[in-house]
Amino acid sequence: MKRIGALIARYMSALVLAAALCAFLWPDTFGFIRTSWISPLLGLVMFGMGLTLEWKAFATVFARPFEVSIGVLCQFLLMPLLAWALTRIFRLPAELAAGVLLVGCCPGGTSSNVISFLAKGDVALSVGMTAVSTLLAPVMTPLLMQLFAGTVIPVHFFAMFRSILLVVVLPIALGLLVKRFLPAFSAGAVPALPALSTVVIILIVISVVAANAVKLHDCGWVMIAVVMLHNLSGYALGYLAARLLRFRTDKAKTVSIEVGMQNSGLACSLAATHFPGLAMATVPGALFSVWHNISGALLARFYARN
Repeated sequence: MKRIGALIARYMSALVLAAALCAFLWPDTFGFIRTSWISPLLGLVMFGMGLTLEWKAFATVFARPFEVSIGVLCQFLLMPLLAWALTRIFRLPAELAAGVLLVGCCPGGTSSNVISFLAKGDVALSVGMTAVSTLLAPVMTPLLMQLFAGTVIPVHFFAMFRSILLVVVLPIALGLLVKRFLPAFSAGAVPALPALSTVVIILIVISVVAANAVKLHDCGWVMIAVVMLHNLSGYALGYLAARLLRFRTDKAKTVSIEVGMQNSGLACSLAATHFPGLAMATVPGALFSVWHNISGALLARFYARN
């Protein structure tokens, strides 16, 4: 199981990209995979994150509060601002703008820790930043959405707050409890988690792309450009901010990765739950899931060699 999980995780980018292309070309074939599945599937991934999360990740937060705080601040400042700027530059319609802004306002992606390890970054800092940004998400994500998207679409703070608690924080807490009180189960489940996470991401991408395949014919290239610019600008500005604050190179790599990689699965879940009348609002999150896994792997290779 561990070898299979490692193999799937290794080719995750290719698998997700292939799934997206298949769903786009043959949407009717994959129509049985519903967008209503997104939230429970994401909750399963978050439960797995809780199983793998070490308590020492929180010790890192208290031992290095300045580094973690700067990283999380960059996460919740740069990505929403970039998202807002891109929606204005490309003059995106409301439903696409809502999706792009949701991606920008979400916490760091769950795969960023692996990418930081491959990039020879500071893995402890990466895990600490992911944990803190995820725990802050129930407040920060709806608050930032009200600030940046409130003039475009109605954003209900407490409804979104409750959704993130149920889909993200509660499953992570359950995972931590299972890891603490059922260590044998946790140890047996952990090797399967890379494969499980990859399958979940594939199902989320398929559900969104298949449901919006017709509309993607009209705006696909624009959305791909926006998603790529959002992600790559996050990497660049995260690295630049860390270096300006005199972070070591390995720490700057980590901040770069944490800022650029978003929990796009959460963006899809929130879009499907809170903006059901805006079907295309789920698309930016799905495209981001495809692209940031590709760019993250390439960036890790570049950082590791430099």
